[in-house]
Amino acid sequence: MIKSVYLHLALFLLGISAAFAQDSTATQNSLRSGTITSQFDYIYRVSNNFQEYEVVKKSNLEQLKANVLDSIRTMSKEVSDLKIHMSTLDDSVVIVKDLLAAEIEQKNQAIADRDNFSFLGMGIQKTAYSSIMWVIVLILAAALSFFAMQYFRSSSKISKAQKDLIDVQEEFDQHRKNTLERERKLKRELIDAQMGKS
Repeated sequence: MIKSVYLHLALFLLGISAAFAQDSTATQNSLRSGTITSQFDYIYRVSNNFQEYEVVKKSNLEQLKANVLDSIRTMSKEVSDLKIHMSTLDDSVVIVKDLLAAEIEQKNQAIADRDNFSFLGMGIQKTAYSSIMWVIVLILAAALSFFAMQYFRSSSKISKAQKDLIDVQEEFDQHRKNTLERERKLKRELIDAQMGKS
């Protein structure tokens, strides 16, 4: 029984050494390239079974450990770089949000300035200002119409009064002429009467 165990152990060791001797170059190449998963698969493939255990070469395990640690370092560096990149992107997003908020504020201010303005120190909407201006224009137009009608009425009265004045003046001149004529006539008669007496 002990011989049988030794014989199995000898055959096992012989098989392991033969397998490692043949695949030492391939093992190194396989453990130096490929993904971690393919390297684990390769370790399982080249390992030998002993009862319920897998017998793995220590150098392969050390190489696999180095590869895993190197991959972990690389991934940690990538994660760190990604975190830095994400932090930069977050800062950029904050800056863009601030710029967007400022642009929205400027747009709202421009809309408010377009719809409102200061008139006599008071803020007033353009629609209210436009309505007030149209009311003022209508009041001024009504006042202009009223004064134009008054002017034309007065003008016609003045024109009639001037015509009446001219008529009265003509009558007055005619009356004065008649009076002067009569006066001259009376003076002549008076002179003739005085001459007749003498």
